[in-house]
Amino acid sequence: MTRRCTQREFLLRPSPVTNQIVRYVLAVALQRTRVQLHQCIVMSDHVHLVVTDPEARLPEFQHYFDGNVARAMNAVLGRSQAFWDDSGYNAVVLATPEAVVESSAYLLANPVAAGLVERGSEWPGVWTDPASIGGAPEVIERPNVFFRRNGPTPERVELRLTPPPGFTAEEYRSRVLTAVAAHEQNARAAVKAKGKTFLGVRRVLAQKTTMRATRPEKRGRLRPTIATRDRRARLEELSRLSQFLDRYRRARARFTVGIRDVVFPAGTYWLRVSCGVACEATG
Repeated sequence: MTRRCTQREFLLRPSPVTNQIVRYVLAVALQRTRVQLHQCIVMSDHVHLVVTDPEARLPEFQHYFDGNVARAMNAVLGRSQAFWDDSGYNAVVLATPEAVVESSAYLLANPVAAGLVERGSEWPGVWTDPASIGGAPEVIERPNVFFRRNGPTPERVELRLTPPPGFTAEEYRSRVLTAVAAHEQNARAAVKAKGKTFLGVRRVLAQKTTMRATRPEKRGRLRPTIATRDRRARLEELSRLSQFLDRYRRARARFTVGIRDVVFPAGTYWLRVSCGVACEATG
């Protein structure tokens, strides 16, 4: 999953308060929706997450995370305008174990590929360490800004990284660490080949939140929904998506004419939470 700040501004530039707000809201959103977190990085102008959504509650998770991060950060920055890009979040199905590892490594190496720091672990913002996968959770205290002391949010919450389905913690850690090292080595070589140097932590922290990403971005690009280099796996996922949409449309057509005992396919979200329609079990 990816979400960008409006106008590619550095509204999430690393700082102690920004890091705590994002970690806290992320942990609460995970707890509320039981979405499972595998990896996360928060760059100055966007967020990447690798998650599993076992109960088909991803829109609820993203609504809570986006809304509370936006309101809290706007309060800190003294803003009142839109915080996130109006195109919404982009969710991509990682169709194979290889795609899961590749995407996890890609996001963790993002600060290196962007020419900011020489190793992802040096990034001063939110960066989840693969070595902590399956280990003890991190306890996040409620920030002293924006959130009411006696409000509905917990005083502290645990942020836990879990291995994706089909992986043991040890296997996922090992494969991701190996892939991250390869991505970072290639990124460092690319920076060197261009005759450039890394910006460095000190200058990253000195950037203004009103600054914007300067790297040109192509307009009108397709937003993929499935990631894998395995053609067969891609076709299988596309087939599953097509079947879901067909079954959903037929169930909705029956529901619209008054048939209330219709069962919607697993993964139905809006009608489930707004009208309480019956759905097949997920998983």
